[in-house]
Amino acid sequence: SQGLVAFAGGIAAVLLVLALTWRRGLEPVSVMLAGMMVALTASSVSAALILANGDYLFSLFIWGGGSLVQQDWEPTIALTIRLAAGAVAALMLLRPLTILGLDDASARGLGVARHSSRFLIIALAVWMATSVAAEVGVIGFVGLAAPALATLSGARTLRQKLIAAPLIGAVMLWLTDGLVQLAAGSGGERIPTGAGTALLGGPLLLWLLPRLRLFEWPHLGSKGAAPRKASRPWLIILLLFALALVAAIVALVVGRGPDGWSIARGDLLTDLAAWRAPRIGVAAAAGAMLAAAGVVIQRVTGNPLASPEVLGVGTGAGAGLTAVLMVSATADLGWQLAGSALGSLVALIAMLALAARAKFGAERLLLAGIAMSALCSAAITATIAMGNAQSYILLRWLSGSTGQASALDAGLALACLLPLTLPLFLAARWLDILPLGSDSARGLGVPVAGGRLMLIIVAALLTALAAMVVGPLSFVGLIAPHLARLVGFSRARVHLAGAMLLGALLMIVSDWLSRMAAFPYELPAGLFASLLGGPYLVYLLAKGVPRQG
Repeated sequence: SQGLVAFAGGIAAVLLVLALTWRRGLEPVSVMLAGMMVALTASSVSAALILANGDYLFSLFIWGGGSLVQQDWEPTIALTIRLAAGAVAALMLLRPLTILGLDDASARGLGVARHSSRFLIIALAVWMATSVAAEVGVIGFVGLAAPALATLSGARTLRQKLIAAPLIGAVMLWLTDGLVQLAAGSGGERIPTGAGTALLGGPLLLWLLPRLRLFEWPHLGSKGAAPRKASRPWLIILLLFALALVAAIVALVVGRGPDGWSIARGDLLTDLAAWRAPRIGVAAAAGAMLAAAGVVIQRVTGNPLASPEVLGVGTGAGAGLTAVLMVSATADLGWQLAGSALGSLVALIAMLALAARAKFGAERLLLAGIAMSALCSAAITATIAMGNAQSYILLRWLSGSTGQASALDAGLALACLLPLTLPLFLAARWLDILPLGSDSARGLGVPVAGGRLMLIIVAALLTALAAMVVGPLSFVGLIAPHLARLVGFSRARVHLAGAMLLGALLMIVSDWLSRMAAFPYELPAGLFASLLGGPYLVYLLAKGVPRQG
């Protein structure tokens, strides 16, 4: 049944996460990052499957958005029984839960078996979460917002939080469901309540952000062997440029047709270039922009697994596009681009305003971006689930399709690439020093708050422009900086140049393969890049993340 399949998928995901982080002692940060990688990979696979099964497209989106529409009381009774069992199990694990809130050395000193305790606690959490997903779909943001509200409401001990958080979560979801039905009227059953929780929870987290006492984001690369350094980095840069150029030429002239593989030449090449060249240009520019943004975000935050997605600006472009399409389903490309640009700008201003209260601390930048991304994604998901004409446009954008790229798109993206990336090369010293941490950077004369502000603005603009033309291809911003580091680019200037070329190369190859792999059908290039990059990132996490710098 659907419930068993969802439960099996959740169990498989958590087992993979545990396998990736077992050697690290199930450290909370490692578990969180592994979960993020597995979730992004699973999202890419599910999106590809959804696009390949159009008959079930919108029913899957409604389920994935968390629809509470039910035919009888059976799901309610089943979830009530599981809630009671989960509450009893949580009370039995109260002491290990409390002690594991301390550092690992203290936990060992108090006689708690870290591995087995963490395994049991994670298994319990996964069982309860997948139980909900199996019955009503994915409900977003409640698990994040309810504990935070419980803490702010005065719950101090873990026992108090375990009692307060479920009650607050229940009220949040009940209130959201009521508001969704009021807003949608008779069509309310087609709007997923789970997406609505993010519409309420996103602003809630943004409001809570200045009031939360946050940790300093761990510099994950501070341990382990130093990354290898290329002896002749600029020679490798030239080789990468040549490789990207060759890939672009191959993508332009080599293709498949009804008679098999062919190499276009003469008049045929002229005809094909009219639609192949723009998508190659858009793919290359978008890949380079997202790679540059990824380098900046990873170095500014000191987190080697951060990506342009955490800015929330890419999904802000989608929210702006959604607003334009809701006003007019027949809006032309110019209006769609204008809406995307305005959405990106609003998301950027909101994120920077919130992060400014913490002098642009890395941890608040990340949380502000995540909250903004969840808020905008909820609006997009709710619109797609309606199943109207706008839904197909948004789905095409969300999946990162380059199939309708025009010469105007390619010209705009390529023309903006140099002026937006030049300031990053000029600020290479800041990018070299910021990964050392705020105190060290300040001691070396770097204006930490101002430097982070300038760099994040440029990264956000790069992300927004790339998202406007090809959708939120965040995996490219994760993969390309890592590949550049593995090649041996450690200093910021060569790291940036190498990542941009690798990002362009990755997107050119992904665009070409997306056309060739399942001819005459075509996968969106963004999804294809995610399907290629997701397993690599999971492998990278299992192997160990190379440190920054």
